[in-house]
Amino acid sequence: MKKFLIILALLLGSLSVAASGSVPVIGAQVFIELGQSSEEVDGWFRTLRENGMEVCRIRLFEEYIHNGSKWDYSLFDRAFDAAAKYDIKIFLTLFPTDPDRSIGGFKFPFTKAHKTAIATYIKNVVTHYRSHPNLMGWVLLNEPGTDGVLPETKYTRDCFKQWKAARPVWNGGGYERLMDFDKEAFLVNHTTDFLGWIAAEIRKYDQEHELHVNNHQIFNNIAEYDFPAWRQFLTSLGASAHPSWHFGYFSRDRFAVAMSANCNIVRSGAGALPFWITELQGGNNTYSAFNPFCPTADEITQWMWTSITAGIDGLIFWSLNPRAVGGEAGEWGLVNFQNGPSDRLEAAREVIETIHGNPEFFSSIKPVDSGITLLYLRESLWAERKVQMGDLGDARYEGRHQGGVIKSILGIYEMMLENGIGAQIAEFREFDWTQESYKGRTLVLAGQVCLPSESWEPLRSFVRKGGKLIVEGLTGWYDENMRCRFQTGFPLEDVFGGCLQESKCTPGDFTMEIGGKVLPVHLWKSFILPKGGEPVSLEAEGVTALRNRFGGGEVLWIPSCIAIGARRASDYIALSALLLPELAQLPVIRLAQPCPGVMVQRFHSGDREAALVINKSGKTQIVSFSIPAVSLIYADKKAELKVGSLQLCPEECAIVCW
Repeated sequence: MKKFLIILALLLGSLSVAASGSVPVIGAQVFIELGQSSEEVDGWFRTLRENGMEVCRIRLFEEYIHNGSKWDYSLFDRAFDAAAKYDIKIFLTLFPTDPDRSIGGFKFPFTKAHKTAIATYIKNVVTHYRSHPNLMGWVLLNEPGTDGVLPETKYTRDCFKQWKAARPVWNGGGYERLMDFDKEAFLVNHTTDFLGWIAAEIRKYDQEHELHVNNHQIFNNIAEYDFPAWRQFLTSLGASAHPSWHFGYFSRDRFAVAMSANCNIVRSGAGALPFWITELQGGNNTYSAFNPFCPTADEITQWMWTSITAGIDGLIFWSLNPRAVGGEAGEWGLVNFQNGPSDRLEAAREVIETIHGNPEFFSSIKPVDSGITLLYLRESLWAERKVQMGDLGDARYEGRHQGGVIKSILGIYEMMLENGIGAQIAEFREFDWTQESYKGRTLVLAGQVCLPSESWEPLRSFVRKGGKLIVEGLTGWYDENMRCRFQTGFPLEDVFGGCLQESKCTPGDFTMEIGGKVLPVHLWKSFILPKGGEPVSLEAEGVTALRNRFGGGEVLWIPSCIAIGARRASDYIALSALLLPELAQLPVIRLAQPCPGVMVQRFHSGDREAALVINKSGKTQIVSFSIPAVSLIYADKKAELKVGSLQLCPEECAIVCW
């Protein structure tokens, strides 16, 4: 049993905290399938209640309730009866008949007739369950996202043909259009259209309950999602976060960082809507994952606290009970084969008890806005995928493999966390470009190989209005038509203060001196031809970094891959020393110096600032803040706060407060 140090009750007299709502709701998937007894189902809902869980998710398989013209809901009705008995709310995941019987379900109709059948299914199940007091809401579709693959079905082919016919005629100023993003752009539109159609079908019969969807494989599928468009029909946005499936860009000791980034991306996508972790890995994989493993109790604790302090409204484990048949048979469960609690379920219960015991603190969590945003553009991920070649097994070329664009962002993000500085990760179209002034705000473009024409004027305006822009790697190489803009006329030459002179591919890793700091660099070494900008670093072959003042703001341009270089080296010390002084506004509360292997996620509780600290370094660490923390709020092992420094043992989570 973990030891908890909770002194919140002593602080409440000095905390000006008014609960803005309820604490995050925690629950788990109850997998309902044929062959289960009523006693088993009742027992799973009792287990939820005994462990402080208040919500569950159920897949409503059409093949289990629909046979010809007959609809029989008895299998799921008894689950609803048990939910009512133990006061558990239910998210129902729509799961119409899938011709392929895939584990994750289909992502688009196969034919128009199939779409009509889906509408019939929605009408029947929504009218059956809409009045049940324990229904919380509807999950429109399980895990939209196809890893960039456009389905070869008649329905999708017909939709693509109609969509493409409405596209404007290419006008390239004399240049050929040898590559295009038509399929990629259509896939984004196709996904949004289908989700919106499902939502509209539900709203024909139910205008009250939540409408939710959970994206998945976020670091791979992110270019398929138009989150601002989804906000028009959703009431909350969610995500699946299974490290064994979805965190392939991370080593296991960085899964907490991956969870933080996952939450960050979804929170940005949700905008003003609540966001959830709709599926969090709760148990063992044996065969049903890319990288199978069993989470430790410590990891469950770390992932939960990372999600909670990121500002989630709810979290649902996949899964409470393992399914009995199929590709995931016997896997993923929080309970063991005798339906007893695993060490993972016990860890989850302790976190739940902590937040339920301190509602004044945990009902008002809001991440700190540091004024730093890491932008990604879906066109950059499209371009990266488009140009893949045959070197995928060669680690010397990691930066040009699929994932290099996201890994560049993650390199900056991890560096920020090791310094106790938060940064938002947002798609270009999620950022607010309408402000009168951007003084005090920093945008980072790391490895964004494609800057479409629609981005040029907003970036120019951001800097003109006082913002700080940090540009790294091969950012801006292409436009949305895969033209090399450094060859055909760089449209941001006035903003960046120059143009790219040459970028030399040097397989593997090397070091460069930039701004007086020696940094690890990966794959590309680039040189700039200044056009008004001030050289920051100069080698015999040319300028390697440039500073340019434009309007009321400033640009720092380093066109070599320093972010992914630091990430590959697992060494952010030099990158921190170079970039932190460049931020438009350095947060007052941060780490006094970088702490490798330690993740610090800052947040507000009411009017107090706090931070989650997780030690993944493998050794005891002493963490010092720029302003000493006044209170140790929580520790899951033996953390101590001494004269403002926090000491943590390996794998420990702690929360400190100012």
